[in-house]
Amino acid sequence: MAARALVSRPAAPLLWLLPLFPLLLLLGAAPPPAPRPSPGRYSPDWASLDARPLPGWFDEAKVGVFLHWGVFAVPAWGSEWFWWHWKGERRLDYELFVRSRFPPGTAYADFAPRFTARDFQPHAWASLFQKAGARYVVLTAKHHEGFTNWGSPVSWNWNSMDTGPHRDLVGELGEALRGRNIHYGLYHSLFEWFNPLYVEDKKSGFKSQYFVLEKTLPELYDLVIRYKPDIIWSDGEWEAPDTYWNSTSFLAWLYNDSPVKDTVVVNDRWGINCSCHHGGYYNCQDKYKPGTLPTHKWEMCSSIDKSSWGYRSNMKINELMDTSSIIKELVSTVSYGGNYLLNIGPTKEGVIAPIFQERLLAMGKWLDINGEAIYASKPWRVQKENGTASAWYTSKKPAVYTIFFTWPEDSVLYLPSPDLTAGTQVTMLGFPASLKWQKAPGGGLHITLPSTVPSLLPLQHAWTLKLVGVE
Repeated sequence: MAARALVSRPAAPLLWLLPLFPLLLLLGAAPPPAPRPSPGRYSPDWASLDARPLPGWFDEAKVGVFLHWGVFAVPAWGSEWFWWHWKGERRLDYELFVRSRFPPGTAYADFAPRFTARDFQPHAWASLFQKAGARYVVLTAKHHEGFTNWGSPVSWNWNSMDTGPHRDLVGELGEALRGRNIHYGLYHSLFEWFNPLYVEDKKSGFKSQYFVLEKTLPELYDLVIRYKPDIIWSDGEWEAPDTYWNSTSFLAWLYNDSPVKDTVVVNDRWGINCSCHHGGYYNCQDKYKPGTLPTHKWEMCSSIDKSSWGYRSNMKINELMDTSSIIKELVSTVSYGGNYLLNIGPTKEGVIAPIFQERLLAMGKWLDINGEAIYASKPWRVQKENGTASAWYTSKKPAVYTIFFTWPEDSVLYLPSPDLTAGTQVTMLGFPASLKWQKAPGGGLHITLPSTVPSLLPLQHAWTLKLVGVE
């Protein structure tokens, strides 16, 4: 689309915005002066926005499923950054791939009609995610390619209603998830690689805001008003500051006047200066692992396919996370107070590959037994044992939970960190009887594990001890 003759203006507060905002932007209407925030409202600055308490449901949820789905599922090769590697970096291997698989002269836009979602069954997806133990799901409403998985009014002919599936993928999945009481989040890329408006703004050093005013903000308002998401998972912010994106103005509207103002949570990707500093919770970077207990709520996003977030038809089994690795990431993340968002990439037809289903169901089976130590838990005073025991801790009054990954050869587990009391009791989740324990010389305790060999226990990836009456 061609850029309009808009006057570049500094980012202005958008607290006055109503659901008609996208239409006003498209008509080029100048905004009226923003009113001064009244007591109890959030102002469009980080000091005010960062002071908003995070809605409690997010910390309690702990486990989510991430979905990278878009036109990139058609070539299904390399990664979800296919278009950029092909036409942005002009990599020869991508050019040769297209030549060998598609007709001469193929452009990226030609992939869109092949993104059919013909086998997309949102209720089957929702059932799978529920069995996986997910308490929330985040779908890519729009990735950096700009294709929207709903009928965005500012993405003409480059959305899932006008071409490809001819379906409202965002809406259909949201309805199915909410029917199972699963929270629904929407990933939205602030930028688009090849959008002419963004390219023009970038050339100006982001002194103009054609793309923000005509594309980014209208889409964000449309998503919130139309679908009322529980999460806005922002991305694609890293080339420009938050003032270019008008991020604080949008978030002030989101927290003050939107239909989800009391329940929505957002991440920290709102400008080049924001990651790990501003936002509702922190992602910091993909696959972030802090190593120590952070002081701010955070989330680790990880992908079963270690080489891609989108579906790849050429993925190999050794490039995928196994179940044990998934459980270890989940446990360590929650022990450090984070949420775990595990990604899969559906095919262009809307199929979730059996290997992804198997991994998700395995995680769910583990959570069926051990979820008591995960959901709604809090970090304990010690997050992990630094000695020989491969053990992590969570807590939920009055219990402390120890999750360990290596079954000791003599079936006696030594935990140096817990301080015992007269009322100390030890049980294992999924095992009916209490366990015997004794105070260890020098502190801590020795726990005698069940006599049945680990291979006969219901699950073998990790086991959870519930300690009551320890400090």
